[in-house]
Amino acid sequence: MPRRSAGRRFVAELNHAVTSLFRLSPAPAPRWPIGLRAAIAMAAPIAVMTLLGRPDLGFQAATGAFVALYGTHLPVVERVRVVPFMAGGLLVAAVLGALAGPSQVATLIGLAVVAIGGAAAMFGFALGPPGPLFPVLLYGLSAHIVASGADAATYVTAVACGILFAALVSLAPLVLPSRRRVAARPLREVLPGPAFGAGERLLVLRVAIVTVVGIALALLLDPDRAYWIVGAAVAVVGVVADRRAAFSRGLHRMIGTILGAGVYLLLAPLPVDALWLALLLAVLQFTIELVVVRNYALALVFITPLVLLLTGAATGDVDSVAVATERVVDTLAGAALGALSGVLHPREDSEGALAKRA
Repeated sequence: MPRRSAGRRFVAELNHAVTSLFRLSPAPAPRWPIGLRAAIAMAAPIAVMTLLGRPDLGFQAATGAFVALYGTHLPVVERVRVVPFMAGGLLVAAVLGALAGPSQVATLIGLAVVAIGGAAAMFGFALGPPGPLFPVLLYGLSAHIVASGADAATYVTAVACGILFAALVSLAPLVLPSRRRVAARPLREVLPGPAFGAGERLLVLRVAIVTVVGIALALLLDPDRAYWIVGAAVAVVGVVADRRAAFSRGLHRMIGTILGAGVYLLLAPLPVDALWLALLLAVLQFTIELVVVRNYALALVFITPLVLLLTGAATGDVDSVAVATERVVDTLAGAALGALSGVLHPREDSEGALAKRA
């Protein structure tokens, strides 16, 4: 009887995950302002540096644009208190990646430190979405770009400028008097903690497990791709302590990335110059922010080509078929890890402590 009950629960969770692929959830608030700011933060550094004759630095600076994605659920008078912490955290991740890049062993050790340490900070202070994914991604991109031959000091300077610009874009609504008049909560309420309830502890444990196992898998596949496997797994872990969410996000990650790799294969061979590529990345980033809260798989159809195009442009190394194939394999492995780690959550814990705090 218990075995039959467990089977019914599995079928129910699988059915929920599959049907969620075809469902558009309502957006909690208008997303176009967030999308517009994220698109500007991504495209402007590329366009400016291209006009100055250094598009490579523009693409490197654009990797710092992810800071504009944090604190978007907060009014800008409260976001101004969160963004400096995230900007500092992302810069630390970039510096560590640039320093570790020349050494494969150091890169893998640093990946574990950034993933687990970033998760502890994110969950402990209830920073909310998009969670610890982007510190992991920026660390991995930094290590990869420096290992590909970029000067570490120049790269870090470019990323720092990109982070600063993205932070300013994120906080641009402060120029409006109506936004400044909104009452802001004290910092201890905006960033409560550090506190680790049952939900937070399980989320950190899941990140630690998928990081270690992901790195081990990368040693069998290709150590240079470890950050993508771990990043895919961490993205599936998300910020909600929930078993069903883990299975759904894992399936969305797999399907969305496969479709996104197909989009990348269509876009990568196009002979576009840096300015047109900046516009394309802006359109992708804007679209991502419109749909990411409505359907995660649909968002990944645009996230995947954006990251692959940005990485290829920043390193000057684009092999569309090989890269797309590798990313699909890495994502399938990482998403499966993230989804399987969801069994650590009790079935009755639908959202956990972190969801209540966020």
